[in-house]
Amino acid sequence: MCGFVGIFDYNDEGEIHRDLLHRMNESQFHRGPDEGGLHLEPGLGLGHRRLSIIDLSSGQQPLFNEDHSVVVVYNGEIYNFPDLTDELKACGHTFRTHCDTEVIVHAWEEWGEDCVLRFRGMFGFALWDRNRQTLFLARDRLGIKPVFYAQLSDGQIIFGSELKSLMAHPKLPQETDPRAMEDYFAYGYVPEPRTIFRDVKKLSPGHVLCIRRGQAIPDPREYWDVPFKLHASGSEADVGEELIARLREAVDIRLVSEVPLGAFLSGGVDSSAVVAMMAGLSQEPVNTCSISFGDPKFNESSHAQKVANRFGTAHRVEQVDPNDFDLIDELSALYDEPYADSSAMPTYRVCELAKKKVTVALSGDGGDENLAGYRRYRWHTYEERMRSFMPLAMRKPLFGALGALYPKADWAPKIFRAKTTFQSLARDSVQAYLHTISIFSDDMRQQLFSPAFRQALQGHHAVDVLRHHANRAPTDHPTSLVQYLDMKTYLVGDILTKVDRASMAHALEVRVPLLDHQLVEWISGLDPDLKLRGREGKYIFKKSLEPHISKDILYRPKMGFAVPLANWFRGPLRERVREAVLGPTLEATGYFNKKYLQQLVDHHQSGRRDYSAPLWTLLMYEAFQRRAMGR
Repeated sequence: MCGFVGIFDYNDEGEIHRDLLHRMNESQFHRGPDEGGLHLEPGLGLGHRRLSIIDLSSGQQPLFNEDHSVVVVYNGEIYNFPDLTDELKACGHTFRTHCDTEVIVHAWEEWGEDCVLRFRGMFGFALWDRNRQTLFLARDRLGIKPVFYAQLSDGQIIFGSELKSLMAHPKLPQETDPRAMEDYFAYGYVPEPRTIFRDVKKLSPGHVLCIRRGQAIPDPREYWDVPFKLHASGSEADVGEELIARLREAVDIRLVSEVPLGAFLSGGVDSSAVVAMMAGLSQEPVNTCSISFGDPKFNESSHAQKVANRFGTAHRVEQVDPNDFDLIDELSALYDEPYADSSAMPTYRVCELAKKKVTVALSGDGGDENLAGYRRYRWHTYEERMRSFMPLAMRKPLFGALGALYPKADWAPKIFRAKTTFQSLARDSVQAYLHTISIFSDDMRQQLFSPAFRQALQGHHAVDVLRHHANRAPTDHPTSLVQYLDMKTYLVGDILTKVDRASMAHALEVRVPLLDHQLVEWISGLDPDLKLRGREGKYIFKKSLEPHISKDILYRPKMGFAVPLANWFRGPLRERVREAVLGPTLEATGYFNKKYLQQLVDHHQSGRRDYSAPLWTLLMYEAFQRRAMGR
């Protein structure tokens, strides 16, 4: 796994300064501490930091074709590179290395922009073709690996694997985008293609950007989407058997490595499934690791140990300090832009633990989005049935009034917490889903932001992000639609971002077999009833795993990777929260309503309400303002 940067003068062949390119490259040294390389020519500079995984003795980047007219810098793994190498050799191409990187330059020569359709894996790369005067940026189908880019006023494009590499360029405007802030306080991250900065974009998953010198810069082009095209799948037994075979094959191709390899093992369904497949494919005990918490409400380590015992893994467990507060500022620097998933803290620690023994780790990420594992899918499907009985014109006033009148009761049993349900029923499907997943609801964001900030939004609303994807979705099935929305937003903006930055901070490569695009395509075409059946998410996955994993692991309640924020903010972090949320940093922005900030803090710390997630979101934004922005 690696990191790359680049500077491209798309109008002319102006000088690229080596020192600047070097600074940009070294800003992400952590992504590739093994080697670094630069390439400069008139109007172009490429930089690369390497974490050596395959072909340790060669494969240095930037990497060229035979006559040095094509050069690539690349972050990722292309798992089918041996087959592509044979195919390209048959077409007359000569290879100097045994690594997957060289496949990219020859695939570009042979197939042009369509080369990405041949790649099976995770990748972000930048390729320069001197003969065609073309810069080609590409990102993998699911967005496992990141690509950032910006157009500067002096006729340059800058790009890199992390936002910090672009921030190292002195001419990059670092003006906050109000739309990105609206999105952040709704979702807890800034969804693609925006970043927190108005002038910087993320290349969206499954997209390429092809820039030809002297021509207008086009919009990125999508080359792949999750199809959700139903296919005949036979009996449940047949589906389950094929699912396991496909998963085993997706795991198998991810076991190629010349450095120590292992897996995360949380004790949940997805990581247990990956470890079960690895154990069946490996001659040696699989290296596994997990972390534990002192609080049993957040601790899955005993379940992980059961799985480790069953498969005879070389298992390591470390307990996380329950007051692991030092990471808060470190995370703000690591993620570069505001990022509010508190599970980034234990994720950072489990990556730190894994790196002590391995350089590559397989994870179970993607199973919930693929196989409808989140509880919110069940609730959304239930609410959709209720919405279908009454048109929106009738639902909106009726349930809107009930939602306004019904008291908020976080403390009550779930059956009595009807306020959120009433509010969802008063909305259309997409608005309702945003209401379900948002950290700050629409009403809360109205109170959170100052009048001047709301005016700067110029009508933008966080729901616009979901509407954009819903309007393009290949399915209208209620469950499949929200799965699709999550794959376009939550999966890439939250889950994969969390794992990429946390793992690369420790120079650890994480591979994600459940997000193999061929597996994703096939699962998307299964009958939704095989994924979510009644109250059981991942139905067919769990059934198919019964011969491999005990039922007490498969069917236990989902725990997640949470930290006890509510208690922290009323106890050891009480004063820190007050200082951050009510202090000068947020006030100086002019974006917030201080009276409402005071209310959030007071109501949470008095025990009247649980505002731990909104307060964490504010805490991380304040840390971003202070550290990343130098304010």
